[in-house]
Amino acid sequence: MNMTFNRELFSPQEIKDLYPLPEEGRVAKAENDRRIREVLSGETDKILLIIGPCSADREDAVLDYISRLRKVQEKVADKIVIIPRIYTNKPRTTGEGYKGMLHQPNPLASPDMFKGLFAIRHLHLKAIMETGFSCADEMLYPENHMFLSDLLSYVAVGARSVENQQHRLVASGLDIPVGMKNPTGGDISVMINSIKAAQGGHMFIYRNWEVESSGNPYAHAILRGYVDNHGTSHSNYHYEDLIHLSDTFNENPGIVNPGVIVDCNHSNSGKKYLEQGRIAKEIIHSMDHNDAIRSMVKGLMIESYIEDGSQKNGETVYGKSITDPCLGWEKTEQLILELADRLK
Repeated sequence: MNMTFNRELFSPQEIKDLYPLPEEGRVAKAENDRRIREVLSGETDKILLIIGPCSADREDAVLDYISRLRKVQEKVADKIVIIPRIYTNKPRTTGEGYKGMLHQPNPLASPDMFKGLFAIRHLHLKAIMETGFSCADEMLYPENHMFLSDLLSYVAVGARSVENQQHRLVASGLDIPVGMKNPTGGDISVMINSIKAAQGGHMFIYRNWEVESSGNPYAHAILRGYVDNHGTSHSNYHYEDLIHLSDTFNENPGIVNPGVIVDCNHSNSGKKYLEQGRIAKEIIHSMDHNDAIRSMVKGLMIESYIEDGSQKNGETVYGKSITDPCLGWEKTEQLILELADRLK
């Protein structure tokens, strides 16, 4: 094999034993899970807001940001359920660039996945214990979910992973909602098939075990825009796109709890991060004008941090993204309050 085996890593249970979740945190996560399920099942007309940095780069700034979200959550609790993004794995199209805290717990140092496993658990654990939020992360590596399985309330499967069989099968065995993004090429049938697979039960190999899943009824869609074969970004959040998705769900009656989260950045904004507020408001406008859209749209996804924009990896501006540009805090707080006012 053309690989060097550097060192054996701790098992998920060993790391959980070193950084256990106290009872107070388990209670908080259970309550968060309940609120999120109520949105996805239609038991409440609140919406989810999955919001936070493109990638979690440093513990102090991420916790500072999430603490600010906690204060806003209290103001909008009657309309919005906030799920902070703590994305500790960053997919890279070419394999180049910052791959997230798992790979580089210190973005200025060399990759160290041994330290990274401890760093990502420590961050998610502190988020629950200091703010009461159990957060969202991307399931870039399905076999790594067990390191955080008792801490997360939401998982996203990215546009580059959604066709992968292992992602779909592991999603079917999780007891938290899993959002399936449309692929980078935009074919929503791929996304629909991934939802069907995740909602069904399967037998497969996971972490050297033969396992059997019972299906995840809270697997759902995420629209994030797409890129055509000329490299041009196209959006899929408009009224007509949502009607098309609603019709597609109606053509697939076996899908339970049909729902969608709309990602307001990535190809939907053409990575023009300041467009996210306008896009979010347009989605709510569409919800106001069509009951099918209103019942199908379960929330929004927004990339936001303390400072506007982004910086190059190696720069050290506190709370500024080192991957995709994000909406700064002042604009974020104003947007969340405006969205709550617009929701009926």
